Amino acid sequence: MEERSINIGLDYNTERERLEMPEYGRSVLKMVEKMKEIPDREKRTEQARAIIKVMELLNPQVRQLDNYDHKLWDHLYMIAGFDLDVDSPYPCPVAEEFNTRPVPIPMKGDKIKATHYGRNIEKIIKLLCDEPDGELKTEMIRSLAIYMRQQYLIWNKDSVSDETIFKDIEKLSDHKLKVPEGIVLHQINAEANFSRPGLNINVGQGGKNRNGFRKNNKGKRK
Repeated sequence: MEERSINIGLDYNTERERLEMPEYGRSVLKMVEKMKEIPDREKRTEQARAIIKVMELLNPQVRQLDNYDHKLWDHLYMIAGFDLDVDSPYPCPVAEEFNTRPVPIPMKGDKIKATHYGRNIEKIIKLLCDEPDGELKTEMIRSLAIYMRQQYLIWNKDSVSDETIFKDIEKLSDHKLKVPEGIVLHQINAEANFSRPGLNINVGQGGKNRNGFRKNNKGKRK
């Protein structure tokens, strides 16, 4: 039996014309292209209003916008490439307004020196630099060091020495703040769990493990 090769032409979206409003689909684009070919202006306008109704059905969330009918006509003009000769209740939008890049939002403040500590730690260190030396300032530095150690262990699971935290405090203060000698941080509880924000999956499960079984003191499932 003679073999016949079958040539199937596949039509991929990546090879088609780019959609300006993909939420309406390519069918609406074809409707708009056919509508633009209608020679009679009155019939063209009638077809445009029908397309607006279809667009409203395909994109119902547009009704939540103020003056959504105006938005739909703007979308129709965009789909038509801003080349639409119909009796529209609204003027044709300016294409340049939609092609303008948004103004970038400037970052507030300086760049964070140590992201695992955060900007608030840097602000606290800056305030401590202006505090007079004394027992109160020493205790504030000690409390800050304990908190920084916790933050360090959240993002770096390895153990960290007190000396490393003290050096970070002095470095973040541009060496304006000197950690007094003799400060010792309390020992970390062996059962302490420093989890990253949003990763504690067992919170609120009443002591259940990830499989949903409750454990007793011996670790057996009940």
